[in-house]
Amino acid sequence: MTQVQAQEGSAEGRVVLVTGANRGIGRAIAERFVAQGDRVATIYRSGELPKGVFGVKGDMTSSEQVDAAFAEVEKELGPVEVLVANAGITKDQLLMRMSDDEFEQVIDVNLTGTFRCVRRASKGMIRLRKGRIVMISSVIGLFGGPGQVNYAASKAGLVGMARSITRELGGRGITANVVAPGFIETAMTAELPEDTQKKYKSTIPAGRFAQPEEVAAAVTFLASDEAGYISGAVIPVDGGLGMGH
Repeated sequence: MTQVQAQEGSAEGRVVLVTGANRGIGRAIAERFVAQGDRVATIYRSGELPKGVFGVKGDMTSSEQVDAAFAEVEKELGPVEVLVANAGITKDQLLMRMSDDEFEQVIDVNLTGTFRCVRRASKGMIRLRKGRIVMISSVIGLFGGPGQVNYAASKAGLVGMARSITRELGGRGITANVVAPGFIETAMTAELPEDTQKKYKSTIPAGRFAQPEEVAAAVTFLASDEAGYISGAVIPVDGGLGMGH
């Protein structure tokens, strides 16, 4: 059930759980926490993990699997002090053609899956009277996108979730924030035709796509002691694409 990739890190480091750390933004986030000496775990479905990350395979759509995965992490590393809810899927389709299943699957993984993880993590954080919750949304959740009604709804919902958690648990030393990335330099964006890339970049004031590490930097800041008075915030990492939202 578990996979450990040469676990390293300071014994004094915090226990950090990053969902979906096997690729993309989640991988960059996990690597950054490992580099700063934290004990990092992930819940993931497949693929290779970064060095130093303790992995438990699990499905975000199953409360039982999420609970079991947290129990594995707690047994191996201790109570989760930082949760980064990153795992997500897309099933893009035009509104009139989008099926109930296409809508519900995206909501179940991206929004309800995050809820399952936050609910489980909060139990330990309340006992510790401290915790950091960071949810990975998207500029699409604030800006909208054609063919992405399901995805945008799931990512917009994270904002209301974070703000409600802030009001409920803020007095217990727990913060909940949202990071909203824009276009990120990944293998997928690299495969886009050059003209398409130019078109997208022309809409971004910064004139380029972000590096995954730039998103990871925002996440690790929100998880730090220095960000202890920031909660219920939405931090865009989008080069100015969605400013004002």
